[in-house]
Amino acid sequence: MNTTPDTPKPATMIIDGRELPLEGERNVLEVARKAGIDIPTFCYHSELSVYGACRLCLVEIEGRGVQASCSIVPEPGMQVRTNTKQVRDIRRIALELLLANHDMNCPTCARSATCRLRELSERMGIDEVRYKPVHERQPKDKSSLSLVRDPNKCVLCGDCVRACRELQGVGAIDFAFRGAHSAVLPAFGQNLDTGECVNCGLCASVCPTGALTPRPEMDAVWADLDDPDKVVIAQLAPAVRVGLGEYFGMKPGSITTGQAVAALRAIGFDKVYDTSFTADMTVLEEGEEFLRRFSDGGPLPLFTSCCPAWVKYAEQFHHELLPNLSSCKSPQQMFGAVARKMLPEQMKLEGKELVIVSVMPCTAKKFEAKQDKFIHDGVPEVNHVITTTELGQMLRQCGLQLDTLEPESFDMPLGFKTGAGVLFGVSGGVTEAVLRYAVEKMRGTPLEQVDFKEVRGEAGLREAVITVNGVELRLAIVNGLANVKTVVESIQNGACPYHLVEVMACPGGCVAGAGQPHAPGPEVRRQRARAIYHNDKGLELHKAQENPELARCYREHFGEVGGHAAHDALHTEYQHRRRLHELNLEIIEGQEAEKIPVQVCVGTNCFLNGSQELLRKLTRYVENKNLEDRVHLSATFCMERCGQSPNVRVGDTHLERCTFDAARAALDERLAGIMATVQ
Repeated sequence: MNTTPDTPKPATMIIDGRELPLEGERNVLEVARKAGIDIPTFCYHSELSVYGACRLCLVEIEGRGVQASCSIVPEPGMQVRTNTKQVRDIRRIALELLLANHDMNCPTCARSATCRLRELSERMGIDEVRYKPVHERQPKDKSSLSLVRDPNKCVLCGDCVRACRELQGVGAIDFAFRGAHSAVLPAFGQNLDTGECVNCGLCASVCPTGALTPRPEMDAVWADLDDPDKVVIAQLAPAVRVGLGEYFGMKPGSITTGQAVAALRAIGFDKVYDTSFTADMTVLEEGEEFLRRFSDGGPLPLFTSCCPAWVKYAEQFHHELLPNLSSCKSPQQMFGAVARKMLPEQMKLEGKELVIVSVMPCTAKKFEAKQDKFIHDGVPEVNHVITTTELGQMLRQCGLQLDTLEPESFDMPLGFKTGAGVLFGVSGGVTEAVLRYAVEKMRGTPLEQVDFKEVRGEAGLREAVITVNGVELRLAIVNGLANVKTVVESIQNGACPYHLVEVMACPGGCVAGAGQPHAPGPEVRRQRARAIYHNDKGLELHKAQENPELARCYREHFGEVGGHAAHDALHTEYQHRRRLHELNLEIIEGQEAEKIPVQVCVGTNCFLNGSQELLRKLTRYVENKNLEDRVHLSATFCMERCGQSPNVRVGDTHLERCTFDAARAALDERLAGIMATVQ
């Protein structure tokens, strides 16, 4: 008799009396959440490394006692209880200790509505704090144009530190000091604006308590709206239309374009336009730039330049790549340039001042708009940048509910767009929009199939190959700046296979920008991205070159695409940026007379290539040779030669890829020269 072997029973574990299958979860916490058991956490984030610091996710495991569920690997037969008296008591004590040192001015906190500390305190039933504060109140850091850091609200969860280091590869903030004095700070206690911060705001996105928040500009916008001598217009970024609804309780991915336009008019804006118009313009300018470089042999790959956080990252860490960046301004800045050229005559301002306000999903756009290169004769191309959540706050101040407003249309001509411009809101969207232009132009025939699904997806680094007339276009799509490293390394070793590289700092692209309503997980990003593609499909035109208002704009104001007038108005240049300006760390002290200056760069690239050990050896050498009164040794940032790290200066001699032996020889030679002069 034939028998069918039994199907192996899946491995299981027991949580709160329920038998649950193990399906590759990383830890007990994930198994519990899969079963709908919401174990509280501060420091756990599904896209970051496990840290295990907050101690809120404690559970009791049979035979092991109380353990942090985020750091315990699930095992078959394991029995877990998540809500015992001991666990509840420990969680309450942990929360009370955090509250004791927390700035609890909740009504004035930007994260009040989405504060994890407030939520968990309410959930745990905490109605009093039994402990006294031991920390002195610290000043807020408002130095950044994009972010505000309030150390009085930090709970030391480390989410911002790990996000900056692991997802962005920047490390602009980290833990400092020990024990009760522990704090999260920029390097050497500097302000955010003097460090390596690229203004992406990912730290603010993951911060659970409001210790890091976008810097608000609402008051300045209200002041201009109230000024009768000013005409105030708004531009609305593509990603805002799929994020604003969440601020008012609508489902993630709800498309609220028409309601957002109506809301902006209701609070006093004279005209409302669509940044997607100049995203279409960016497609034409960048598409022409790409085709020209592709046919002329470079420099390739061409990197996109729409994301100001990526641009600042390149200017700080990889200035050798600046010739590879597209010279196109971002759509935000293009809009400012176009509006200031077209609208004064069209709107007949009659002596009134034109004020341009951007509504963006991004904190880096705040920094971008304030750069000197985008200010001409004292007039900025874009006056103010507010985020999606700031717009939501302004609407609530006026008592407006988004879902009750009748949809309205954008003003013309800068409100007309194609689906290509809307795609800029999602990772891969810029590449797809440029392909819709470049492939059609290379083929010389209309492009019937406009979707390039090869470039869509969620992975931090995606690759695609598009064949046109027998020629391969090799593409890379990057989101999350840490993933740029792979592309940069391939360029540096001469093995880069790509022709076009799109980079967006935020994981998922602009739909997940730091200015969007707080997203509790990656599923919200997916729904917003889905809505962007649906919005593209819902429009009649899908290729930037089909935009009739854009064609008229070129004819009347900018001439041909990529021409002289267009280049003057719509393109920009980049600069090398030092990171920690004017910061030298004294290593060897002594009398200053006739000292030889020896500087060792400890910036990121040099540090990773051994400059810290080099500094230690030089310090020991100077001390062992009793040269403290003749050598001034210091650590410094940054010598702007990151590709040749580690870098050392001995006097006026610059040593690239420096070793200890080379630095010692240069110092000995300099010392010998001084002795010979003295003799």
